[in-house]
Amino acid sequence: MNLILAVNAGSSSLKFKLINMPEEVTLAEGNIERIGHDDAIVNFKTPNEKVKKIIPVKNHEEAVELLEQHLIDFGVLSSLDEIKGVGHRVVHGGEKFKDSALIDDDVINEIVNLSDLAPLHNPHNLRAIQIFRKKLPNVPMVAVFDTAFHQTMPKEAYLYGVPYEWYEKYGVRKYGFHGTSHKYVSGRVCELLGNPNANVIVCHLGNGASVCAVQAGKSVDTSMGFTPLAGLLMGTRSGDIDPAIIPYIMQKTGKTIQEVENDLNKKSGFLGVSGISNDSREIEDGIARGDERCILAQDIFIRKIVNYIATYHVVLGGADAIAFTGGIGENSSLSRMQIAERLKALGVELDPELNDCRGKERLISTPNSKIKCFIIPTNEEVMIARDVMRLINR
Repeated sequence: MNLILAVNAGSSSLKFKLINMPEEVTLAEGNIERIGHDDAIVNFKTPNEKVKKIIPVKNHEEAVELLEQHLIDFGVLSSLDEIKGVGHRVVHGGEKFKDSALIDDDVINEIVNLSDLAPLHNPHNLRAIQIFRKKLPNVPMVAVFDTAFHQTMPKEAYLYGVPYEWYEKYGVRKYGFHGTSHKYVSGRVCELLGNPNANVIVCHLGNGASVCAVQAGKSVDTSMGFTPLAGLLMGTRSGDIDPAIIPYIMQKTGKTIQEVENDLNKKSGFLGVSGISNDSREIEDGIARGDERCILAQDIFIRKIVNYIATYHVVLGGADAIAFTGGIGENSSLSRMQIAERLKALGVELDPELNDCRGKERLISTPNSKIKCFIIPTNEEVMIARDVMRLINR
């Protein structure tokens, strides 16, 4: 057995999945949320058992100890030494990393240097790497970067119309995110079509959301930009805005740049427009009640997605398929249908019965649809495990 542990660490969370490779069978998975609090939430499950409890978890070190304890107590492992490799999600790889990388001191130093580009993410990703390296010093580890998949974008797609020295000196450019998900989903669509050169538009729609144009397995454009704030309206993020709004609001309200940035990241999107929630399920409940601001929030969301799909259809010279993934993409039949209805000019047509499902991989377009539409549940952990296997077996 080749047991690969896929790890995704946040500022107060630790998500993990233990996968037997190359069969890609999940033996255990879970997450620990609210790390640093007395009421941390611990979820752990295997194919046969599930546990959820609320206990104090002081820090990420304790979270990793809990992970080990549960794997042993549930009989999944006798010790962590049975693990053959660990893959860590790292949000930002800048221009340095065009692929995943075996972790050594040089890679760690580069991740540190890139923390200015992702101050809310990279330091926490790095903390988990350091903890696991100390606990498993002889186990190879791999950094899997969210940005790496998008490093195939051409310059015309990733450069902004700003002074060129901003790019040369400070790295100001579009990086794109959700790369591991976009790579998995587009690859799965190519398999289903039997065409490795297919043009695929992936809509990763959740609390964070992005659209990606994929040509023959390579990202050629994506909606997120220098940060994950750009692109679509999201749960609490604004998506694309006129940058002149920022100094205008600062002048009108007396807010600092940090406060306005916080508003754009945490108080905008579904939450900001609806005034109710960042959760799309609650937005849909509001739509059912006839709440005008929930309807408006959804309309803005759908319009932005459709605009990007239409643009990428042209960029690709015609899309062969559109894939929906992420919490909303996989589970909201309403959002998928609303998107399709606005894409009638492109010949998109969904089958209402096929579309009426949640979280199941399937074709949902009619035979007459000029672009095939799929639901593809994403599996970033499997992509991480695949990269670990590929790199440790070189």
